[in-house]
Amino acid sequence: MIAPVDSSATLPETPKPFKVLALYRFAALPDCAALQPELARFCCARGIRGTFILAPEGINGTVAGTPEAIDALAAWFETDRLWAGRLAGAEAKYSWSDEMPFHRMKVRLKPEIVTLRAPQADPSRRVGTYVAPKDWNALIDRNDVLVIDTRNDYEVALGSFARAADPHTASFTEFKDYVAKLDPKKTPKVAMFCTGGIRCEKASAYMLEQGFPEVFHLQGGILKYLETVPEAESRFAGECFVFDERVSVTHGLQEGQAELCRACRTPMAPDALQDGICQTCHDTGNTARALERERQMQLARERGEAHLGDDAAARAAHNRQLKQARRAAARDTRPRP
Repeated sequence: MIAPVDSSATLPETPKPFKVLALYRFAALPDCAALQPELARFCCARGIRGTFILAPEGINGTVAGTPEAIDALAAWFETDRLWAGRLAGAEAKYSWSDEMPFHRMKVRLKPEIVTLRAPQADPSRRVGTYVAPKDWNALIDRNDVLVIDTRNDYEVALGSFARAADPHTASFTEFKDYVAKLDPKKTPKVAMFCTGGIRCEKASAYMLEQGFPEVFHLQGGILKYLETVPEAESRFAGECFVFDERVSVTHGLQEGQAELCRACRTPMAPDALQDGICQTCHDTGNTARALERERQMQLARERGEAHLGDDAAARAAHNRQLKQARRAAARDTRPRP
C-alpha cells in the first residue's frame, strides 16, 4: 500500500497548499520504458511536479501537487493494472509545503534508481536489518556499533546524527572506496542512515556482500525519524537537505532555514552566505556564473523575451524572502532580557 508507515503527531495539524510525496521501491520493472510516458502523462494532467526515476530495479522520486492530486497518484500506483501491484509496500513519506517546491515534471530512465555501480548489491535479494525510528536512538548509543552517514559530504555538513562517521563522499559511487577501508572483523556491527532510506538499502546489501555480519539501517531514513521522533528526544543535529526548493527540513518536516549558494548551489546556513554567495565562491571568484545568469535574464526581460531561468530565479528569490521573514518573526517573538 502506498501510504505513510507511522502517521505522527509531529506533522503540522493544518495542511498546507501543496502535498509532497517522497517514494521509492526496489521492484522488478523490466518494462520501465513503457511506464515512463504513462507516469509523466498522469502527473502532468494533474499539475504534479517533481522527478521520478525509473529503472529495471524500481522507482525513486519526490513530487508535489495539491492534496487531491497526490492522493490520486498514490491510489493509481496501488490499484492500476499498469503497475500490477509491484509497488505494494513502497516506502512513502508525505510532507507539506507553502509553495510548489518544483519547477517542472520529469520522469527519467536510468540503469539504477540509486547509482552505486555494484551489481552484487541487490536489495531485492537481501538487505540489512531495518530499525524503526523509535528504536534508532538506543542502537546508535551503543559503543560497539559504527554509525555511518551514507549521504554526500554537502548533505552531512548541513546536519547529521551525533557520533556518525562521515565517509566524505562527493557521490554515492565513492561509498565503495570508504567500505574498502573498513575491516569486518574490527567493525562487525554497522548502523547506517540516509535521507529517505533508499541509499541504505543498497549500502546495506553491499556491505553484507563484503562480509560485514551485522548491518542495520534506519527505516524511512532521516525524514521518517524527523517525522516521528519528538524533537526533545532527537539525536539529529542541524537540518536535513532535501532535493527541492525547500532546501532543507527540520523536526516535524518543517521547512528549514538553509539556502543554496547562488554560484555553486551548495546548501548553507543563511549566516554562511553573503548576498546569496558562499565564502568559498567569494574567495575563488566563482561569482561570475551567478552574475552572468542574472545579466542574461535582465537582457531577456529588456527584449521582452522569456528566459529559461526566470521561473526558477523568481521562485528562489521568493523562497529566500519567505525564510527571511520567518527568521525575523522568530526573533521578534523571543523573550527579551
